[in-house]
Amino acid sequence: MRVVIAEDSVLLREGLRRLLTDAGCEVVATVGDGPGLVDAVTTHQPDVSVVDVRMPPSHRDEGLRAAIKARSEVPGSPVLVLSQYVEKQYAAELLADGAGAVGYLLKDRVADVREFVDAVRRVAAGGTVMDPEVVAQLLVRNRRNDPMSALT
Repeated sequence: MRVVIAEDSVLLREGLRRLLTDAGCEVVATVGDGPGLVDAVTTHQPDVSVVDVRMPPSHRDEGLRAAIKARSEVPGSPVLVLSQYVEKQYAAELLADGAGAVGYLLKDRVADVREFVDAVRRVAAGGTVMDPEVVAQLLVRNRRNDPMSALT
């Protein structure tokens, strides 16, 4: 399985590379920003990309936006988002393209390396992997603007 890793933290990026290499994966590129991710995906066409949400320069949502762009340039390119944050707008867009082969895990909730590697493999095989907390945040309504709240 060929993997691209997009993570701005050098220690985490190299740790993921080592972990996935030890699990038998071939890491074809490691990058630290969104444009690097798009270039790596278009150049290497990996079996899966593991992507952080917040990357330079603003550390807001560049990684997730780059993953969406990479999937538009290489349709259906598998992406596993690995982040500390749930970015609802872009996460929903990533999931809504209907191509499958997506995942969204929260770094702090990954408790077992084998389960993480299994999630990477499932996404690479076309599956969907979602942290329950991500699902909950994507499905919760904005209560202040919910027109249904006025009904009895």
